[in-house]
Amino acid sequence: MNINTESIVSISEANQNFSKIAKMADDKGAVTILKNNYPKYVLINYNKLNKMSDTDNIDIDDAIKEFISENIVALKELAKWDY
Repeated sequence: MNINTESIVSISEANQNFSKIAKMADDKGAVTILKNNYPKYVLINYNKLNKMSDTDNIDIDDAIKEFISENIVALKELAKWDY
């Protein structure tokens, strides 16, 4: 999974417009949520989460670790951004 720069939102926007952010996750598969201008959370469409694993019984911790390991370069770069 790659991080789409069009699916990055602040935590305050996610808090105020959760249904909009959930729709974005539906459309794009995942939304990266920034807290204090750093990537902090990822809202993942559940169907996409299931596809991230080769097993039917996916463990959320494993999926998150997989997501981070696949996107570590992009996440580190996002952490450098100064808004």
